[in-house]
This record gives sequence, structure tokens and C-alpha cells, in this order.
Amino acid sequence: MPEPTAPMDAKLPEGLVAVVKRDCATCTLVAPLLKDLVATHDAFTVYVQDDISFPDLGNAAPKDDTSLTFSWHNNIETVPTLIEVADGEEVRRTVGWLRSDWQNFTGRTDLGSDLPEMRPGCGSLSVDPNLVDELAVRFTGSKLKSRRIEFAAMEDDFEAAFDRGWTDGLPVIPPTEARVLRMLTGIGRDPGEIVATVPPNLVDVTVEQVAINAVMAGCKPEYLSVVLAAVEAACTDQFNMHGLIATTYFSGPVIVVNGPIAKRIGMNAGGNLMGQGNRANMTIGRAVNLIIRNIGGGIPGQVDMSMHGSPGKLSFCFAEREDDSPFTSLAQSRGVAPGQSAVTLFAGQGPTPIVDQLSRDPDSLARSIASVLRSTHHPKLVIGMDAMLVISPEHGKVFAEGGWDRTALEERLAELLEVPGSELIRGAAFVDEGLPPDFADSDLPKFRPGGLPIVFGGGDAGLFSSVISGWVGGPMGSDLATRTMDSTTGASS
Repeated sequence: MPEPTAPMDAKLPEGLVAVVKRDCATCTLVAPLLKDLVATHDAFTVYVQDDISFPDLGNAAPKDDTSLTFSWHNNIETVPTLIEVADGEEVRRTVGWLRSDWQNFTGRTDLGSDLPEMRPGCGSLSVDPNLVDELAVRFTGSKLKSRRIEFAAMEDDFEAAFDRGWTDGLPVIPPTEARVLRMLTGIGRDPGEIVATVPPNLVDVTVEQVAINAVMAGCKPEYLSVVLAAVEAACTDQFNMHGLIATTYFSGPVIVVNGPIAKRIGMNAGGNLMGQGNRANMTIGRAVNLIIRNIGGGIPGQVDMSMHGSPGKLSFCFAEREDDSPFTSLAQSRGVAPGQSAVTLFAGQGPTPIVDQLSRDPDSLARSIASVLRSTHHPKLVIGMDAMLVISPEHGKVFAEGGWDRTALEERLAELLEVPGSELIRGAAFVDEGLPPDFADSDLPKFRPGGLPIVFGGGDAGLFSSVISGWVGGPMGSDLATRTMDSTTGASS
């Protein structure tokens, strides 16, 4: 698309040009000088951004730039700005009030002698954060390809989104062109690039469409690279999002973020990390689920057949607490280099607490944790279902002081979670659920290899850890899926 040409009312007039606004103390300070210069200078033009009755120029009148056309096309970032123009081209400019510059530009050595030597200017309305995206759409035209939907004059934007089935049960932010363009500034990727094929309807989703749903979820532009990486991970055969949606089980995508990007965008890895209150945590997970719904067609009661569901199917996203962890990070355990940002998706539901306030020996604490893990899903259910273990800082301290790292904890839990088949068979403990009698003489692991990922996080106080019980693991269900990302371009691998 060719760059649009500037309209006639954005052309620079010959001579000197000043741009001001009433809502600026420095512009008010220089207003008497502007009246004098218009009266005495051969070519002196004043543009005003906010109030065409300002400044008083005597018999002349300022140029109306309340549309900000002139300011936007001429890159006015500060007012007052004074520009020297010759043969239609800008020669030089100065911003704010600096007496020596204004005297030099105008050739008036006495100009402003009774004013302070210098005063800084104010922000131009053309770069006002509340206006800049709308101005970009107005003056450059939108490059977005998505279908536009016009609401009726009396329709409420939020209610209209509910009526059209675009929401997850909570209000969504209307994805205006300006908001979507702003969201796309968070990355350096082509908006038309296909990110993934989204189940269950197997629809290709573009960067632009991901951005639209990220706006709707309430994300900031700097979150977009994480959302993109999470979408790519969710839409792999490895993670099996289609199966996860279609199952009658509880699970949804649990998103764990590692690396520098988590801090840069303000994610929570501490107290209440799995709960409410942090915008990045809540909206990144929500954006992924909205994409599965709005693009992929994963609508509850239609393809999404979960029997009970879980609040995590709205959003379940948090960062791992890496700075003081006694363990290597989840991402590093999966081969990601230290210092590299990454997301890992796990198919899980809500956390179950592990309460041990007395163990100060790592083996005792490991036994406590194993006893809770043993009952995950069902005490007789082994190998088939995964879980994620989230170790809290106070429990982590016990392991650190005992010299246990990730490998030591993983190996001890594997030993403790070898279950005698005699306790697993049907009828054992007077419970009909269980394995066939043929397994009575076997010892079986509670979790398959790799089926118990460990994450570190949470608040400083509280001798509690948690288990996020998962879905079926392996080829018949879902495996962990990790994607690294470039936090600038949003590119992942």
C-alpha cells in the first residue's frame, strides 16, 4: 500500500510557522509575541490545536488545526513549535521557548527580553496517547484485513458483543481499528502472517486476528508476543487442544511463562499468582481461550463438552518465580536456554492445596507431597493422568536448605509414587474402581515419565504448595508444549 500524501491543509506555508494550544502555559507566555510577529513579520503563520479564539493576533486569525491534520503530518510533538520554511521545505525548528532561538529565527534581537530565558513546552495533541491511534487510522488509513462490523446507532458495544457470541461470559473490549493497530505495535510481525491452525474447526489464524482477540481480552501491546507463542503452543498436535476441548473432562490450557519477558510485562510470579489481580496473568490466558472460541469454534455446549469445566478455562496463566528458586526453571528443564523467554502449556484444572506446616526435612516434605499426589484424580488411577506440582517459596526453602535440586526432588517423588498393585486393583479398600486383578503383583508409577512437571512460585508466606491436576498424558491426550519467543518481534520457535 503506497504511503498517503499529505492533504493541502498540512502543507507548510512559507516563512515562519508557530504551532500552539491554549492549554499550555508556555504557549500562553509567548502569545503576546505571536501577535507582534504576525503584525511585523512578512510571513508568519500561527496554527492552534485546541481553541481557535487563541491566541489574540489582532487583525489576523490563527489557522484552525483542531483536526490536528497539520500537526500530525508535520510531526509536531511539542508546543509551542517554531518552524522556518523556505521553498516549501522545513529548514529548522525549535520547541518550547528558548529566547536565543526565537530571536535567531525571527531576526529580532529584542524579542522576549522581558520573558524568562527558557521554558519547556507541552505535549502536542497530535501525540496525545488518547488520540494518537485514532489519528493514525484517520490519516494513514487502516491496513487491517479483518471484516468490519457496524453496530446500529442505539446498540451498546458491550451488549452487542454478548449478543453476537464473542465473549467468554465477561464483557470484552470493543476491538476498534485504533485499538488493534495499537496492539500490533507490540510486535514486529506482518499482521497477515498465519500463526497457527486453530482447533476444533481448524481455521488459520493471523497475527491480526490474534491481536483482535488480545484487545478483546484486555491485553496491553507488550503482552502480544506471549499470546502469540501461547497460541502456537496450544495449536500443536503435541498439546492436542482439539482433544482437550472435546473431552468431558475439566481441563483447559495452563500457561506458565519463563524468562525476562515475565518481569518486563509485569507478570505475577508471587502471592496469588494463580488468582485475580494481575492484568498480564489474567488477560494473556483469556486471550488464548477467546481465540479458541472465536476463531476455532470451541464453544461450550457445542464442541466444548466439559462436564464441569473449571475457572481456569477462562484464564489460567502465571509466571514462574525464578530469581530465588532452588530449582532450574520449567523452561530450562525442557531445554530452553537460561535467559530465554518461553511459554509452556499444560492441560490442567484448578489447584489442590498441599498443606505441610511442620516438615523441615526435605524427605519428610517430599513424603507429604507424594501422599497428596497419590490421591490426584483418584488414588487408584495411575500412569494415565498428568499433574503439575507448584512448590511455594517456604517449601522451596526446605528443599534448598537440604541441598535438594529439581532432579533430587523428581527422583525421590518417583520412588515415593511407586504404588503396589495390590492397592490399585478393583475391590481393594472396598472400592470397585481400579485396575484388573492381573496387576495385583505389580508396582506401578503414579505418573508416566515427564508427567509431573515442577514449577516454583507463590508468595513469601505460607507453608503450602499445590497440585494442578491434569488431563490424560501422552499420545492419547496432551503433552507439555513449549515455545520460546523474541519479545520484540513475537517470533517463536
